[in-house]
Amino acid sequence: MKIKMDETNKAILRQLIDGRKPFSAIADELNVTENTVRSRVNKLIDEEVLQISGLIRAEMIPGLQVVFMGVKLSTLDLERKAREFCTLRGVISSVVVTGRYDLLVQLVLSEEEDLSLLDFFKEELSKMSEVLEVETFVVYQSENYRIPYVL
Repeated sequence: MKIKMDETNKAILRQLIDGRKPFSAIADELNVTENTVRSRVNKLIDEEVLQISGLIRAEMIPGLQVVFMGVKLSTLDLERKAREFCTLRGVISSVVVTGRYDLLVQLVLSEEEDLSLLDFFKEELSKMSEVLEVETFVVYQSENYRIPYVL
């Protein structure tokens, strides 16, 4: 269910770019009570609008590699396939898109965790049915880009 975002919720979310910022500091900046911030954040979390998590710069960790993968499917049940992709080791997210691919899948690979791109294809992608075509896009460098560490 989609919720209407009022100006207070938007302002709180902007403040939470620093996920460690205390609710009291956010309340002071927005001229609301700390309880207002806490209750609104909790409601956004409960409604799955917000998730506060630690994100990393993958290029700063030796052996990590981020890959985007365009996937063309033989089925139109795109939401089901997106959920299935999210169960594969190394997958951060899977989204239904317009354009030449049906899905864009975001992966994190790690030499230390024995998950190379070839390993992903042989051990994980091979589990998926109804895949017609994939194209990979390896991230060599990024600006202002962070990912969750899912391995």
